[in-house]
Amino acid sequence: MKKTTIKKLLAVASVAFLGSLILTGCGKSSSDQSLKQIQDKKELVLGTSADYPPFEFTTMKDGKKQIVGYDILIAQQIAKDMGVKLKVVNTAFPSLISELQDKKVDIVMAGMVSTDQRKKAVDFTKSYYKNSNVLLVKKGEAAKYNTVASLKGKAVGAQQSTTQEKIGKKQLAAANLVTEANFTNLTNEVKTGTLSGVIAEKVVADNVIKSNPGQYEIAQVKLKTPASDAPVSIAVRKNSPALKKQLNKSITKLQKNGDLDKFMQKAQDLQPEQK
Repeated sequence: MKKTTIKKLLAVASVAFLGSLILTGCGKSSSDQSLKQIQDKKELVLGTSADYPPFEFTTMKDGKKQIVGYDILIAQQIAKDMGVKLKVVNTAFPSLISELQDKKVDIVMAGMVSTDQRKKAVDFTKSYYKNSNVLLVKKGEAAKYNTVASLKGKAVGAQQSTTQEKIGKKQLAAANLVTEANFTNLTNEVKTGTLSGVIAEKVVADNVIKSNPGQYEIAQVKLKTPASDAPVSIAVRKNSPALKKQLNKSITKLQKNGDLDKFMQKAQDLQPEQK
């Protein structure tokens, strides 16, 4: 075979190979339907656990029970940016990630921290809130629980599958950690004396105190919130870059125009109406 013929064949093969790479690349970029599917059905399904004010909680309006809160206000704006309606699905916090993986919801917002462990199962957007944690106790007992040692042998609550449970196991190892799926149940058990305290995000603890005057306060014991356990973000299924990009765009807009702060204040103002 002549050299010129060989060169021509190699050139044709190279062009064909490059063409296949381009087509493959195009196939990958167009295979992500995460955002389009939501827009096509004209509905964004939000999974949450409505027992964690001010992030999400239930209230009565016009004789009907509604789920409201900080996360809900953000999600409503996100849905508006997408040009779709928002549907809120309420479920127990420990089940939220599996609900997302099973495609029963499109996103999860529940004051959820984007921990390294959760990142193995789902993806997260940029953070829209940074949390710190405290111990919520009965009114008059803040000074009683001023050190980690003062909680030795005491029953301390934390919501299941949360950063607060992780903090309890690591920082209050000498206490008897009690975990439950429902956060409101835990705060009620502090009120009745079944629990000495419950670990909570500070804004959540502040909200409980505000909504129940004279019944709760924050203990003097200091709890550390590792940097990796501080960012609150939106959870999405793995391999959903288009949806994640759209969500990040909405979060950035809310950060820049100051609406995130306004939404938090609005959510806190709504909470007393629940009583």
